[in-house]
Amino acid sequence: MTQTAQTIDHQKIASFDTPRDAARFNMIEQQIRTWEVLDPAVLALFNTVPREKFVSESQVGLAFADVELPIGEGQTMLSPKVEGRILQAVGVKKTDKVLLVGTGSGYLTALLATLAAHVHAVEIYPTLSAIAKNRLDQQNIHNVTLHVGDAASGYAEAAPYDVIVFTGSLPLRPVVAEKMLNVGGRLFAVVGELPIMQATLTHRISEDAYRHETIFETCLPVLEDAPQATKFAF
Repeated sequence: MTQTAQTIDHQKIASFDTPRDAARFNMIEQQIRTWEVLDPAVLALFNTVPREKFVSESQVGLAFADVELPIGEGQTMLSPKVEGRILQAVGVKKTDKVLLVGTGSGYLTALLATLAAHVHAVEIYPTLSAIAKNRLDQQNIHNVTLHVGDAASGYAEAAPYDVIVFTGSLPLRPVVAEKMLNVGGRLFAVVGELPIMQATLTHRISEDAYRHETIFETCLPVLEDAPQATKFAF
């Protein structure tokens, strides 16, 4: 970074009304943008949807940190940079119907809902779904339908979708869920097993054809009840 850029950054930080605003700016500029999230609409979204409103009161001081915060039931909240890469990859449009597998804290649900026509978010833990509902209501985000259930293989009840996002990793590619995409639809999933997992994007390009690409490497906790690869015994 040049001396000029450093000066501009310090001047901007000094102009913020609260330390929280400065922390939000640092999250966007030092975590999300530096992880190759360059879409202006995605970056602006993190300024629009308040991340601190989707964590517990005791975690507000860590809301903008580059960590996966625990949210109960043994689950964690995705880090901001991963959320940014997901949003940039799936390219949600205002006409899109979205399936989110793993409602979690409700924050990624809120981000997607701000971009989409409607989001169906499925959470296996009723307690987490209830907390997310309360947070979404408090932010006046109502274009979301929350479901409690197991969507490790997708959620056929509201299919088809334009976008599907899995918030936990899967040992295998989610072939069943891919068939729930509309033509032109996109599916994000982290696939593989430790120590190697790959964030993948699937495009449905026709009724019978799909295009798969690896967009970055990361490791996420395994999704509850994710289909497992067959283990051979010798």
